[in-house]
This record gives sequence, structure tokens and C-alpha cells, in this order.
Amino acid sequence: MSDIIQLLPDSVANQIAAGEVIQRPASVIKELVENSIDAGARTVNVLVTDAGRTSIQVIDDGQGMSETDARMAFERHATSKIRKADDLFALHTMGFRGEALASIAAVAQVELRTRTANDEIGTHLSIAGSKIVGQEPVSCPVGSNFSVENIFYNVPARRKFLKSNATELNNILTAFERIALVYPGVNFTFHSNGVETFNLKSGNLRQRIVDIFGKKLNADLLPVGVETTICSITGFVGKPESARKKGAHQYFFVNGRYMKHPYFHKAVMTAYERILPVGEQVPYFIYFDINPEDIDVNIHPTKTEIKFENEQTVWQVLLAAVKDTIGRFNDVPSIDFDTEGKPDIPVFDPGHGFSSAPKVDFNPSYNPFKGSSSYVPKSHAGGSGGDWQQLYEGLKGGAETGLPSAPEAGSGLFEAAGGEEAGAGAVEEKSPSHYQYKGKYIMTAVKSGLMIIDQHRAHVRILFEKYMAQMSGKGGTSQQMLFPEMVTFTPSEDVMLQKMRHDLDCLGFDLAPLGGGSYSINGVPAGLDGVDFVKMLKNMVAEYSETGLSASDGVRRLLAMQMARGAAIPYGQVLNNAEMENVVNELFTCSNVNYSPDGKAVVAMLKQQDIERLFG
Repeated sequence: MSDIIQLLPDSVANQIAAGEVIQRPASVIKELVENSIDAGARTVNVLVTDAGRTSIQVIDDGQGMSETDARMAFERHATSKIRKADDLFALHTMGFRGEALASIAAVAQVELRTRTANDEIGTHLSIAGSKIVGQEPVSCPVGSNFSVENIFYNVPARRKFLKSNATELNNILTAFERIALVYPGVNFTFHSNGVETFNLKSGNLRQRIVDIFGKKLNADLLPVGVETTICSITGFVGKPESARKKGAHQYFFVNGRYMKHPYFHKAVMTAYERILPVGEQVPYFIYFDINPEDIDVNIHPTKTEIKFENEQTVWQVLLAAVKDTIGRFNDVPSIDFDTEGKPDIPVFDPGHGFSSAPKVDFNPSYNPFKGSSSYVPKSHAGGSGGDWQQLYEGLKGGAETGLPSAPEAGSGLFEAAGGEEAGAGAVEEKSPSHYQYKGKYIMTAVKSGLMIIDQHRAHVRILFEKYMAQMSGKGGTSQQMLFPEMVTFTPSEDVMLQKMRHDLDCLGFDLAPLGGGSYSINGVPAGLDGVDFVKMLKNMVAEYSETGLSASDGVRRLLAMQMARGAAIPYGQVLNNAEMENVVNELFTCSNVNYSPDGKAVVAMLKQQDIERLFG
């Protein structure tokens, strides 16, 4: 029997490694920019064409590589960071496994131009599919210039599963922002298809956050800072008023490395308990500085998941730090005495003594159920206030004053209205056909029992189907705003907005670009009164960015859902009978009465026999 176990060729092994390390063009950006940072670069320029499908170029002014190092850098597990196993637990750099360049070269066509400060001439290296195509001396500045073209050209299945250009560009910008947030002292530029998207100058951390996410965020940032023997925590958290349901900028960094950590996220949100409404999120940018021996960054191929040795202790430190920040910087309203100068507060004088206690005058024989009372408060006795009974004299003559006369004592209400039968009819006329319970549910009697309708979900269903119909071809009516509002998006959000523009136009939004990711909201869909359109648009873009929908129908459903949620009747709004009648009638014209667009129950039924059983 022949042997069946064989070693994989290096080219195949590199492609397998690339499947873990290089998932999409954003992975290439991440690995190359991190290598530039590790090389001591002070300026990093990133240029992409067609969201990285056609080409990705990363240029830095780092220390560069010699001819031998340039060749060795593309070998598997070739690294300058590790010499022995113990070095894995003392890492202070970004890349360390030595798989990135080998993985990139396995699935793309790569060119490298690099030179060190000690060399007069640089090295030009060309690699395609892990094979060296050419190597020659070249004149180039100190640093490295990586050009990656036609990613996944030799793995068609991987290339086919790339998302749309807008989605891939959004992922690239996200990876770029994560690195730029860690190194505010490094100059970064980013160009997409020849258009400059970012130009980030070196500065402090707060300035870097503002440069990336907009000036509006600056006023909402509260500094966090604490140092313990376990770790030190710095950064910023948002004020409670900056909270939003979707799209809050939330970042954790450990020793200069971005990470996802739901457990620590819970610590931050716990500090905001009883301050934020349920479901609201605040922005935060939190940086942990911890002994590398106490963490393991090598548990995930993308190194975004990190294991902490003292996780619970760090959780407590983080919670205390955020709570302390909220307590120290939260605005407390000052007391306004409405007086000039200092308020006149009497000082206690022990020798002055106390004044007599106030006395309450009352008539013990006063009976409120008697027709009249002779008791008149002393404050009104003898004054004009004692004539208050004259105000009611007009009620005695109903015909003369035009007011209905009061019923005689002992006469029934129904009898005064003209008999028992007439009274019953009057009650029926005045009784509402619907009843609102606790500002949340509409209750109405039907033949089979009592029907209960969730007013908010019902209105969401009604508006959802209305907006879907508008985007399907009928088109929505745009209502021009008397005072246009301005909304600003980050570069990654702006990319998503461009994919939604056609559907937004169909809904009735009229957005005019002002440059720099800012837009003027000149028109909005008719019928949306009292809605915060800036917040609604931001939520719509954030939701779309998170879901990553590509089909037009999915985008339309998402937009219609966000619009319906923003414009629907909120819980707690009091409705009159006509408004409740309108909601019920419109609900039963919908294609799906029982469930909201997100699958939640709208209608519940309390059957007649169940009601009777309660009294049985």
C-alpha cells in the first residue's frame, strides 16, 4: 500500500494561510499599515482603486529593508519580532507571526520598492502567486512602497464572494480608522480612486478622534484616566446626551491593538445604568496599557480577540473609572435664586428664641354634604372675597343664562335626561368604541372578545407598508423645509449613504451635498412632523452599514423600517377616539395585521369565554 500522507507545497500552504489572514482587501490594508507602523514610519499614505479589487498601495517613510530582508520578508514565518517562544508573551509590536506578506503574495500580484537609510540604492521586488517574478536595484526614497494588485486573481471563488465596492471600501475605511486612532502622532492620508478621503495630521488623541469622526463629537467627549498595578486606562467616553441607538463609535485598544470585548463593553454600559434609555449606546474610545505577559493576543487569526489573565479585575477597574468620569464631569444644574448678589439667608440666633407655632383655623361643625355652610374663612370675612357665592347664582336660572339647570336633589341623572331609556342611549352615544390602556395599548370590543393592539407596533406596520409602496415606484411626496438642517457623515458613513441615495430620493428626502461629508436636508417625506431628521438619517446609515445588505429590496426594507420606527406613534402618547379609530382601520388594510415588520406581535385577543371564566 502506497503512502497517502504528503507535505503540502509552499504555494498551497500559503493560500491556506491567506484564507485565515487575508479575508478581503481590508485585511491587506491592516497588515501593510501595521508593518509600516512597526517600521517606525511617521507618515503613511494609503491609496486604493476600486475598493482594493484593482490595486492597493501603502507608502511609508519607515526604516525600510535591505535586499536580503526584502526577499526574506515574503517567506512564511519570517519575522523580525520573535526569536524564541518566550517572546510571544512580551510583544509590543503589531505584526509578529510572519504570515502577512507571504499570505498576500500568495493571492495577489505584489511589487515592493524599499531602501534603508544606509543604502544608496533600493530594491525592487515583484512576486505573483508566491513566485518571484523579478528582483532588481531601483532608485527610491527611504522606506517601503507596497503595491498589491488583482487580489484573489488566482482564487476565483474567493474573488467572487467579495461584496460590492461600497461595502468593501467601508471595511477598508474601518480598518484604517482603527489604526489611525491608536497612533495620533503619525501622519496618515487615504485616497480612493484618486480622491482624498482622509488627511490626518499628527496631534493629540482628542484631535485625532475629531478629525476622523467630526467636530460635533468633540463637545461630547469626557476624559477617562486611571492607573493601577493591574493596568492603566485612558481615553474618552461620551456624555449621556450623545447616546444613540445605532452607529455609536465604540473602540477598545490594548497595548496599541484594536480588540472586540463584549465583557468590557458591558462594564462601560453598566456605568450608564439609570442614565440612558434602554437600547441607547454611547461612544467611547478606551485604551488599556497592560503587561504583555498578562494577555494573549494570539488566540484569533485577525488578533481582534484578546484573552486577559485578570479579566474580572480589569472589568471592575474599568467600571469604576467610567463611573468616576461621569460623576466628575456631568453637568449639575445651578440653583437660580433670581436675586442680585448673594441670597439673604437668615442666620440662626440662639438668644433670639423661636416664634410661636402657626395656628390653623377650622370649623368643627362644618359639613360639606349640607346644601350651604355659614362658615367663611377669616381671611375673607368682611372683605370682597366673602361674596364668592354670588358667582353661582346664575346657575339657578338655566333658561335665562343659557346653561342647563342642575337636577333636583334626589332625582336620577337618567330621569333628568328624559327617562331611563333615553339615559341609556345617551351613555351609548358618549361611550368610546376604543379604550387606550396606559398610553400603550388600544383595546376594543369585538364579537369574539376583547382585542388588544400595540399602538406603536401597529403604526410601524402601517407606515412600513406605506414607505415600501412609495419606493416600489409610486414615489413619495417631498415636503420642502423652511429652515434646512445640516447633517455630517464620516467618510465610511458617506460611502454607505451613496448606495442609499436613490431609495432616499424615492422616499422624499432632498439632500444637497455641501462637501466634506456634509449635506443640507432641503426636503423630507411629507407627513413626518416632529421627527429629528438628522438623527433618523444617521440611524439609517448606521443600520445599513451594520447589516451590509446588497440587494436593493433589502435596502428598501431597511430604509422603510427605520423611517417607520422614527415616525410611528410613541408609547405614552395619548390618543383620542378618532385617532385610535384611524389606527385600527389602517392596520386592517395592511397585508400582515398580526406582526410588525421585525416579527413582533401587534394584536392579541382576550376571548369572551376567558373573560367570563374570570368571574365564574
